[in-house]
Amino acid sequence: MTSELDNCRQQIDQLDRSLLVLLQQRLDLVNQVTEIKSQLGLPLYAPERETAMIKHCRDEAKQLGLSPDLVEDILRRIFREAYNSESTGRFNKTFVGKGNIVIVGGNGLMGQLFSRLFTQTGYHVQTLGAQSWDQAPALIANADVVIISVPINKTVEIIQQLPPLPENCLLTDLTSIKQKPLEAMLQQHHGPVVGLHPMFGPDVPNLTKQVVVACEGRYPEKYQWLLQQLQIWGAHIYPIAACDHDRSMSFIQALRHFSSFSYGVNLQQEHANLDQLIALSSPIYRLELMMIGRLFAQDPQLYADIIMSSTDNIELIKRYYNRLGQLIQLVETGNKTAFIQNFNEVSTWFGDYAQRFMDESRTLLKLANDNRV
Repeated sequence: MTSELDNCRQQIDQLDRSLLVLLQQRLDLVNQVTEIKSQLGLPLYAPERETAMIKHCRDEAKQLGLSPDLVEDILRRIFREAYNSESTGRFNKTFVGKGNIVIVGGNGLMGQLFSRLFTQTGYHVQTLGAQSWDQAPALIANADVVIISVPINKTVEIIQQLPPLPENCLLTDLTSIKQKPLEAMLQQHHGPVVGLHPMFGPDVPNLTKQVVVACEGRYPEKYQWLLQQLQIWGAHIYPIAACDHDRSMSFIQALRHFSSFSYGVNLQQEHANLDQLIALSSPIYRLELMMIGRLFAQDPQLYADIIMSSTDNIELIKRYYNRLGQLIQLVETGNKTAFIQNFNEVSTWFGDYAQRFMDESRTLLKLANDNRV
C-alpha cells in the first residue's frame, strides 16, 4: 500500500509539473497578445472575451465531470496573473502631441501609481510638491495635463494657488470628493476640466476592472483621450454628476468608514481578544474583522478628512446614530415582532440584490476560508 501511495504521489507531482509548464506557455502567449493590443491601441481588459472564455470552460468542465466552480476559480486566478503580466508592457498612447504631464503631489502613493502608468505609456511626467513649488510656473507653462493628487483637505487650496495654465491644458484631480474641487478647478482654469475619482487604493498592481469616476467639467471633447487612456489601462469609466457622486460617497466612504472606526474603537475599549475572535470566527465575520483591521493599518488623517469632508456626511452619520438608538430600544424591549418587520422591510427594499450579494459573497467566503491557518 505504501508503494502504491508513493506511485500515485509521483504521478501527481508529474502532472503538477506539466501544469506549471502549461501555465508558463500561457503567460508567454499573453505577452504576445499584449504586444498586439499595444500595436492596435486596444484596452488591456476585454470583458466580453473573459466572459465567453469562462462560459466555454464551465461547459467543458461539466462534460468532463469536473466542478464548473472549481474550473472558474482556477481560470479567474490565471486571468488575474495574466493581467499583472500584461500591465508591465508598453501601452498605446492616446494623446497626440508631446504629452507633458505635471502631477501635483506626484510623490504621494496615488501620484506615484499614475506617474508610473503615464511614464510606462510614453508620456513625459514631472512632479510638483511642497518642496518644489517654486518650479510650478515653469513646469505648468509647458504642461498638456495638470493632475492634482493631494490630501482632501489641501485640494481646493492647492488648486487656487496654481499659476496660469496654458489655454488647452487639461486640469483634473484625483480626489474622493468632487463638487468643491471641480468648482475650484472651473474657477481657476478656463480651459478643459474634468474631475476624476479612482475608486481604488494606490496599492493595486494595475487598473484592470478598476472603476474611475468621471465628473464632467468643461470641454469634454478635449479630455476624451484621457478617459480612453484609462480604459486602455483596463479601467471602467463611470460618468456621474459631481453632486450625485458626493452623495454616494457619503454612504460608501464616510458612513462605512465611520461604522468601521466606531466598531474598532469599541473592540479596543471592550478589551476584545483578537486572537480568540479570529480563531472562533466564521468566514463572514473574519472578512468583516479583516476590513475593520485594514482601516486601522492606514493613514488616520486620510479617514478623518474623508469622514469630516462635508456637513452632509456629518448629518448622515447623525441620522444613523438616531436610528441605532431606535433599534437598540427595539432590542432592549425584546420586541421580536418589530425586529422581524424591520428585517423584512429592508429585505424587500434590497430586492434581487439580496440574493445577488449572497451569491457573490460565497466566492469571498471561500477565499477567506482557504487562507485560514
